[in-house]
Order: sequence, then structure tokens, then C-alpha cells
Amino acid sequence: MVSSRESFDKTLIQRDPERVTKLPISLVIITLNEEAHIERCIRSAPFVDDIVVVDSFSTDRTVEIAKGCGARVFQEKWKGYGPQKALATDQARHSWILSLDADEALSPELAAEIMQRFVDLDAEAGYLFPRKSFHLGRWIEHGGWYPDYQLRLFNKDKSQWNSAALHEKVEVKRKLKMRRDLLHWVFDDLSDQVVTNDKYSTLGARQLADSGKSFSYLKLIFKPWSKFVETYFFKRGFMDGLPGFIISVGAAYSVFLKFAKLWEMQRAQKKSSK
Repeated sequence: MVSSRESFDKTLIQRDPERVTKLPISLVIITLNEEAHIERCIRSAPFVDDIVVVDSFSTDRTVEIAKGCGARVFQEKWKGYGPQKALATDQARHSWILSLDADEALSPELAAEIMQRFVDLDAEAGYLFPRKSFHLGRWIEHGGWYPDYQLRLFNKDKSQWNSAALHEKVEVKRKLKMRRDLLHWVFDDLSDQVVTNDKYSTLGARQLADSGKSFSYLKLIFKPWSKFVETYFFKRGFMDGLPGFIISVGAAYSVFLKFAKLWEMQRAQKKSSK
């Protein structure tokens, strides 16, 4: 049963966001060529009192749109996900940070939940949002994609980003959960998925190499298959129809690329050391 207060806040957020009460929260976003998403992201959080965008020199209209939505925009060369988000957080005027990716947006229900719970938030906790992703014409609810909990709300006086270039996270003393969904437009299309998998597999291979992991033929052969079986069968990706199958194949291929690139990196390193 939804409370009358939650129903009112949700309706107000959708109908008249300018009337929503502002809270001492800074919305922090890092961007690179996000003109298709940035306005939706910012507009989904009308209750924030401060908007910070750190842009890596976009060549599209990202900066113009962000400024038009009231954001303070800073431009900075890319430093890796963890360092870039830490730098963006440092620009925030408030201790409470709502950190969203540009291709994410709060659902009206989640926005209302944050507003209602704000006075009781635990400053030493990070708040996890269940993230639901849209891809290939539908919301994906299986294959390990949902609920894809992401820590998106924290107090920067008590918690900080780590320095990881990939799989960055906020170091918090404890984690608590919100109930309502964070919405995510994960890829523009299949070509975008291929490009993204290529980028992340490179970062993943580099992370393996930096941690001292050696290439393994067995992992190259079997890890992709196990990823497909995990996502398509055990995590029921088949229930998302053909998109679920395509996603599982893509996940397996991304794992294959990661280990193939690790082999390539270590092979190149051996040649250069001779």
C-alpha cells in the first residue's frame, strides 16, 4: 500500500518539478558526449539544491544542455572512473552526494522515497538503489541485470570513492537499501553494446595484468561458456526473450575479449623485455 505522502510527492515530481522542496543534496555526474541522456538524468532529481557535472571535453551539446539545466560544469581530462568521480564529488557544495551516471535517472517513486527518508538518513551509510536497465526495446529483469543494486547516495564527510579505474566504488561503513528503482538506459543500440564491451574488456584485462594475474588457456576457453550458462540459465536470462539471449552472448564474448586481451598484453610485454 502506497502512503498518501508518497503518492503526493510522486505526482508533484511528475507534474510540477519546480515546486518540489529543495534538499541539501548535490547531484554529481561525470560526462563525455552524453547529450542524449544528460537532461533526463538531471531533471529526474528536482529536489537537489546543487548540480555538478565534470565533463571530459565533450564534442557534442552535453555542456550546453547541462548548463541549461542549472548545472555547474567543470571540464577535466579523463582520469579513470574512481578518480574522476572523486574529483567531481570534491566540487559539491553539500555533504550528501547523489552520484548518478548520465545514462541513469531516478524513477519518480525513487525520487519521492529519497525525499521522504532524507531526514533519517545515516551519514555513515551508503544507500543502494535497485537499478533496472532498458535495452533492445524492453526493461531487462533477468540474467543478473535486476535488481542490479548500485550505491548512489552517500555523505562525502564519512565516505570516499576508491581510486579504481574500473569497478570503482564508494568506501562506506555500512550499506542500506532503497526500495524504488533507479532507471538505466544501458546501451543506445547493439553497436553501442559492442563498443562498450570492447572498452570494458580492455580495462578488465589491464586490471588483471596490474594485479599480477597470468594468462590461462583454460580461462580463455571455459570462462566465456560459464558466463553464458550463468546468465542465460541460472539467472534466467531466457525469460527476457531474444534480448536475454543476445545479452548473455554479449556477456560471454566480453569475458572472452578480456582474457584474449590479457594474453595480447603479456605477449607484447615479453617481446619488449627481450
